Amino acid sequence: MTKADIIENVYERVGFSKKDSAELVEMCFDTVKETLERGDKVKIVGFGIFQPRYKRSRPGRNPQSGEPIEITARRVVVFVPSTGLKADLNDGFVPEGEISAEDLDDNPDADLGDDDDDE
Repeated sequence: MTKADIIENVYERVGFSKKDSAELVEMCFDTVKETLERGDKVKIVGFGIFQPRYKRSRPGRNPQSGEPIEITARRVVVFVPSTGLKADLNDGFVPEGEISAEDLDDNPDADLGDDDDDE
């Protein structure tokens, strides 16, 4: 999803003009950015926390030449999802190749991958 997609969603759901929707989204992002630049965290209940972290300088390597280099100190933004967001993301999630509870309800004879019968 891009910023343009977010603006389009605001336009469709709220009914603002596209210009007003774009201004609203820009103001929200600017507020988050300014808050993080001040060193403060941004907590959005039900979504997560964006917080600036300081990373010290450290030794590294140039991947092309293998030469040792110094990676400079810098600030980064860390996102910690809320427990609600994590739960929503994982609700009904089944890793590829595994059988979900719904699949078992629909087909009780589904192969569970237990090949103990072959022994």
